[in-house]
Formats: sequence, C-alpha cells, structure tokens
Amino acid sequence: MRWSLEKLYTSFDSEEFKKDNEKILSSIEHIKKWCEENLQTGENAKEKLEYYIKFKNELGDLLVKVRGFSLLSLSVDVKNEKALKAVETLENVTTMLAEPETKFKRWLLNLKNVDEIIESSSYLKSHEFYVKETIKEAEHLLSEKEEIILAKMKNTGSEAWAKLHEFLTSTLLVDININGEEKKLPLSVVRNMAYDKDPYIRKTAYFAELNSYKKIEEASAACLNGIKGEVLTVTELRKYSSPLEMTLQRSRMDFETLDAMLKAIEEYLPVFRKYLKEKAKLLGHKEGLPFYDLFAPVGKLDKKLTFEEAREFIVENFKSFSEDLAEFADNAFRNNWIDAEPREGKRGGAFCFNLHPIKESRILANFDGSFSNVLTLAHELGHGYHGHLLADETLINSRYPMPIAETASIFNEHIIVNSALKTATKEEKLSIIENSLQRSTQTIVDIYSRFLFEDELLKRRKDHSLSVEELKQMMIDAQKKTYGDGLDQNYMHPYMWINKPHYYDADLNYYNFPYAFGELFVKGLICKYNQEGEKFVEEYKELLSQTGKKNLYELGKIVGFDIHSIDFWRKSLDVIKEEIEQFISLI
Repeated sequence: MRWSLEKLYTSFDSEEFKKDNEKILSSIEHIKKWCEENLQTGENAKEKLEYYIKFKNELGDLLVKVRGFSLLSLSVDVKNEKALKAVETLENVTTMLAEPETKFKRWLLNLKNVDEIIESSSYLKSHEFYVKETIKEAEHLLSEKEEIILAKMKNTGSEAWAKLHEFLTSTLLVDININGEEKKLPLSVVRNMAYDKDPYIRKTAYFAELNSYKKIEEASAACLNGIKGEVLTVTELRKYSSPLEMTLQRSRMDFETLDAMLKAIEEYLPVFRKYLKEKAKLLGHKEGLPFYDLFAPVGKLDKKLTFEEAREFIVENFKSFSEDLAEFADNAFRNNWIDAEPREGKRGGAFCFNLHPIKESRILANFDGSFSNVLTLAHELGHGYHGHLLADETLINSRYPMPIAETASIFNEHIIVNSALKTATKEEKLSIIENSLQRSTQTIVDIYSRFLFEDELLKRRKDHSLSVEELKQMMIDAQKKTYGDGLDQNYMHPYMWINKPHYYDADLNYYNFPYAFGELFVKGLICKYNQEGEKFVEEYKELLSQTGKKNLYELGKIVGFDIHSIDFWRKSLDVIKEEIEQFISLI
C-alpha cells in the first residue's frame, strides 16, 4: 500500500538527482542566451522553431521528474525538509523561464508565413496546435519590461493576498459545542461533519462553521478585493474583453459552448430542485433542504473491502469496458504506483501525478475500505489511464485543459458504480445513487451559483471594493437563483466565498464552469456507450489520446458531439434526470 519512487530517483542525495537539478539550471541559462542571440530575426525560422520546441519538451520532461519526486515525497511526509527545500528551490528556478518564454512568444507572433513553415516540417506539423495556441497567447503579451514588472509585483500582490487567505482558513479554529462539550476544532474537521450520520452533529457544525467566519470575514474580503482588482487591471492591460474571455481561451473553449451549456443547465434547475425536495422530505424537512443537510447520508452502504479486494473488484469491472483499461489498472497495483495507506505525516485526500518522462503515474489515496474509497481509487486510475494514452506524445502534446481533465476519471467511476448497482440491496442502491446525485448537484447547481457570484463580483469590483455584507448578499442571491425552493431559504450559506479557495487564485478566474463541462461531457459519453457498447471503446481512446492537440469543440467531434448545440447538453442532463427518477422510486 506504499508507492515506489525509485524509477525517478533513489534519494535527494543521489548523484542523479543532483545532476538533473544542475542540468535544469544550465539549460535555463542556455535557453536565455540562445533566445537573446537567435530570436532577433525570422531567418532560419523552421530550424529555430524546431529547436525551441524540442528544448521545451526535453526540459519539461526533466522538470516533471524533479518536481514529481519532490512533490510526491513531500505528500507522504509533510515534514520532509529536503523535499520542501527541493520544491521551493524549483519554484524559484522556474521563474527564470519567464524571460526566454516571453521572447519566444513575441518572436513567434511577428513571424511571417507560419503556416508554410509548419507544413515544411513533420515535427512542427505534429506541434501545430501548440504553435497556433502560443500565437493566440502572444497577442495578449505586454512588453518584456512590463511582463517582468507584473511577475514581480504579483508576488507581493495577488499571491500575497492568496497566501494570507490560505493562512486565515487553515489556522481558523471553530468554537463548537457537541453534546455539552466545548471544543475548538480546525475548519476542515467541522466541515467534514456535514457528512455525519447524526443530524444533530450536521446542524451544530453548520452553525458553528458560519459563526467562525466572522473572525476572518473582513480580512478575507480584503484578500478577495485585492486579487480581483489585480485581475481586472491585468485583463485590461492584456486587452482581453473580460477575465471570462481569458479563462475560456486557456480552457480551449468558446463562448458558444459556454452559452449553450449554461442555458441547458438553467432549463434543468427545476429537475435538481425536485431531487432536493424529495431528499428534504425523506429527512423530515418541509421547506426544502437546509444547507446543513445537503450532504446528509441516505441509505446504507457499510460494506468494507480490503485493499486486495478493492484491486480485484476494480480490475475485474474495468474488464467489462476494456481489457486495456483493466491491464493498466492491474499494472498500477502490481508495480507499486499507489500509496494508499493512511499514516501520520501524509497529506489527506487523493490525487494522480502523471510522470510523462517514465510513462508511469503515481496515485495517492487514503484507503479505509469504504465504497467511497474504492470509487476514489477508480477515479485516480482514470487520470493515470488518460496519461497512459498520451505516453507516446511529446510533453507539450500531452497537456490538456481543465474542462476535459476529469473525463477518464469520472467515466471510471461510472463503470464501478454501474457494476456495484447490479448486486446492491435496495438500501445500498439508494446510497450509491444519492451519492452520485450529491456530486452532480454540486458540479451543476452549486457550480452555477459560484459562476453567477463570480461574474457579479467582477462586474461590481470594476468601480468599488465590496463590503462583507455585499459579498454575503451576492452569494445568497446566487444560491437562490440556482437552488431555488430546493433549499430551505432560511438556511443558506452566505460565506461560500470565503470557503472556496478557487476565488483567491488570480490565474484561475471562473474556476467553476470547467467542472460542469466535465460532468456533462462524461454524461454524454455514458449515453453513447450505452447505445454503442464495445464499438464505443476505440472512439473513447482516440478522444483521450487527442486531448493535448485539439480544442474542446474538435474533441467533441471525435465522438460525434456538437457541443455548440443546446440539445447535446440536454441529453447529458437527461442522464441525471433518470437518476433522480430512480432515487425517487427507491424512496
């Protein structure tokens, strides 16, 4: 239940690790000098373009190895000083790449006959998408001097505000009285009580959580105003029409797709409210579901599996979809790619880190034998499988945007859930389906409320700093527009703007709609798989293998989707609608 990192390095003191760190430094110095000497004119453009892309791929692979070893080591031992030092050193070193990268982008933007140059080289042809995408980004570049100033000011601007917010929320202790006992607990612990079986615990935790935010509300509002103020300034300087346009470009998504998806979501909000009201009735509420019971467990699913049983269950059920997927998963278990054992000093949660240079992945989990944890393993193996299908691409061609990032992971969950439902009791089915609906409600309804909130926040921030009361009211208004009468409007969550860290990253504006896209895109894939069966598998693999080289609309076409059409999104939402009908029939 522990992973091996020896395919990367044997230790931080190994000669190979030291040499690769030295090579990173010398490579950066080299490319800075090379750009200075070679990117003054467009002469020999084909050779220069090939050289820079090859260099970027080679250095990128080296960075993945060093960063991967450092971050993975730190994730299982948060007190590992050598790992922490290595991570921080690498962060400082890689900022040196900003200068040559800016020079390259500006040179590329001014290059004549780019299409002809690309056609003259098979290597460039294979990187055509990257070249064209880089040109689009370069159109929004400032001067080299301005870019350097912005990068330096950001350290004491938005990044400093973000660190302050992270410190405030991570050190916040919640005063809570449980059964007459006064306690001070970390915010994360109290928020996890929302999943408790005891309704008294859930409700008590909700009020304690809301009350605790009063300690940090003014400071958090200052952080948010500072960050979004900087975002609007940078957006204007870079000549984007809005932060949303900037995010859509980085997401390889267009306004037409976003508009069609959001319109379909609005149409189906009453369907989600129906589910929420039914769950409310089941839990004994008359005025819709209070926020503190959104994550209340329903049904009964207490069965526990050993790690080996989880492996067998996952591999066997992956076979029902594809031998290739099952073989990949089995290989990950067999070759110690997974660190699943909970222990002191190891970070919580789960993630997958794709190690492109060695064509492997590493998966962190905290396995406790629950069905939820089995799903988590399947989910992370999906990320690994996605990386596996991109292993023969160059590093540049293996990078995909956030909206498509959850495709393989959510699809893997579907395979496991579908298999589990076949043998589940009525109570187990109820629990499995309700958990699925919880997630869908979060990724569609709650995400849409966050989108509306952030959109309004950015509009208002153009002319004034927002007060705590204004932010709270905006969040309540957004929740009312989306959840409607599905939630008891006496028990909303006015402080969700403090709780969600995504608002506090100046580079991740609108870090909400990609989740909705990912969820609904996968629902579309499930529809297609149900219709086509085995024939669908090759299309699915082709889709995943092209995610680094196409925009979202082109990727949709691979599997026959028109994501500009509202009908596509309606069909995906119909899958959730059917689940809601199943849930209602079971209760």
